[in-house]
Amino acid sequence: MSENKEKKESEQESDVSDQNNYLVDMLLSKSKQKTLDSETMILETQKRVWGALKKGYEYSGVINESEEFLRKHVFSKLDMVVLYVDLVGSTTMTLEMPEEKIAIIVSSFSQEMAAVIRQHHGYVLKFVGDAVIGYFVGEGNGLLASDNAVSCAKSMISVIQKGINPILNQYDYPDLMVKIGVDFGQNIVVRYGADVENSHVDLMGPAMNIASKIQNMAMPNQILIGDDVYQRLHPNSQKDFTKIVWKKDEWKYRSRITGAIYNVFEFKG
Repeated sequence: MSENKEKKESEQESDVSDQNNYLVDMLLSKSKQKTLDSETMILETQKRVWGALKKGYEYSGVINESEEFLRKHVFSKLDMVVLYVDLVGSTTMTLEMPEEKIAIIVSSFSQEMAAVIRQHHGYVLKFVGDAVIGYFVGEGNGLLASDNAVSCAKSMISVIQKGINPILNQYDYPDLMVKIGVDFGQNIVVRYGADVENSHVDLMGPAMNIASKIQNMAMPNQILIGDDVYQRLHPNSQKDFTKIVWKKDEWKYRSRITGAIYNVFEFKG
């Protein structure tokens, strides 16, 4: 009797897993139809960066869809994937290059990263120095949001290596590199002030904090994701990631649910 019960439970778990995988496949198929292919994205990046360096071309303003979204959800708690992408070595560049060129490069980098976030159905929260923060609102259990965020991170590396750097090389400028951190969790939309239309709005929550901490631990051109993102990825995507084994107290942050050291995974695909 016990064996039959265990067999039945095992079959039910397998069915749930298969249903989840089918749901992810269906959602990803629907999502990818609306996303630019990587070659087109890279070519468009090259045109914009070349124009900025050669002709002093200025990017068109970033459509602030994020602020509109956040204002509609002030004081709401939302499941989302948060992505931090930070430019590596900008301090060295400031010592070796003319200020106007640095401004163009950092501005181009930031706006290209924003474009990649929007292409992957995310929102651009803000630019902080030479870092960009994006977020992907969770739908249901966050499967699609997690996949979009990870795909976005991969595209960022590709856009930099194949789109931006070849243009910079033509001017003998150094290659750009980034560190990317991604985490999933619940954040609250906060508004600083009573003015519904003009008071500053922002996000606050564990996912914001841990994504930042994860990004700080990344090596140049490395993508790190938290366990809460990893667990929501399709099994085929999970195979591209390896759990990081930290040295001593190198990483001390703990899971909000279990209290154990929070697992972080490195993209190895």
